[in-house]
Amino acid sequence: MSFQTTETIQRLWETFLRDQLAKLPAEQRQPFETQFEERFGELLKGAANGDDRDGFLDLIGFGDRGAPDFDKISYPYIQPDFDDSVVPSQLHAAAELYYIYQHERMKMFQVVDVLLRLFRLGKMRIQRGPGARGLYLLEKWKPLRYTVTDRMVAYRRAFNYGTATAPAGAVLNRNFHRQMVGFMVALGQYFRDLLIGEVIRGGHLIDQRPFGSVGTIQRIGLDLRYALDRSTYGNIFSLAMETGHYLKSVLQLLDAPDIKKAFDANTKWDVVEMVSNRYLGGTAEPSQRAKMAESGRRVLQFVASNDFKTATDPILFQSVVRPLGPQTEAWIAAYRMTPEGRNFTGVTDTLKQSVGLRSAVAA
Repeated sequence: MSFQTTETIQRLWETFLRDQLAKLPAEQRQPFETQFEERFGELLKGAANGDDRDGFLDLIGFGDRGAPDFDKISYPYIQPDFDDSVVPSQLHAAAELYYIYQHERMKMFQVVDVLLRLFRLGKMRIQRGPGARGLYLLEKWKPLRYTVTDRMVAYRRAFNYGTATAPAGAVLNRNFHRQMVGFMVALGQYFRDLLIGEVIRGGHLIDQRPFGSVGTIQRIGLDLRYALDRSTYGNIFSLAMETGHYLKSVLQLLDAPDIKKAFDANTKWDVVEMVSNRYLGGTAEPSQRAKMAESGRRVLQFVASNDFKTATDPILFQSVVRPLGPQTEAWIAAYRMTPEGRNFTGVTDTLKQSVGLRSAVAA
């Protein structure tokens, strides 16, 4: 189809769309607006791909008809695919790696190493229980092949966390923390604005009129997803899977009754706290880190699975992200209590900084 014909279709489509929507009641327009937009894109794509001639060769005069006029050149429709060019398995592995990282900060792996040393040296009064057997199997088979150095390099590559030296030539996700905090505050601001909008704005569509900014969430989410995809190649997937299974086994081991009895503990988290205080110089925000691990992984899983389409229905988007509202608020509340989050300036100011605006605090 020629460019002139496609241009005519676009012009007539706008007239058709305006006339059709004018005939519908206001409360019924929203579903049809999205359907019309999707249909319009399909028509443009079909019109451009329906011409089997090479438009570029025609343009420079190498076609079978010589150099035609501009109005007879086929429409050059280009399918946008940048936002879809990611590897989903890498993004889901990054979500698991974030969960593992927070447990690393809680000294979980160090606690297990201390228990293995105490068990080997006979400084812990256990011998035949499930905890003793679990420690024996860990010491015998050493199921975690990735050392602390390997894990620290992975955290540095994927999140730019830690002080490990990055391998020469590797891609570092230098902006992860800024984008992660920005995405959390964007979702938090969205639901806060939505709540305010439902309270102060009346009308029969009060439950269907989102007040927050969908575009800000989509923009930061796409940047976060793209940066994670660029930096989580190589062994990140296998490391996250193996270390995740090891962490699951370790958490079950710490809940063994003989290990808890050896430290006069009621739960596995009491064991972690007591071992950390006695042998590792103190605990490392276990309550905050546990919540950040849970909520952060859930949000990163959402980022990995969502395509953030530009023409998404705002009502549908509101329904999809609604379960994430409590998760983001919980993450922000926990983050503010950690050493790196004590300079957190608040949701509104942080969101302004994330989208390039000057905040009142910065000013």
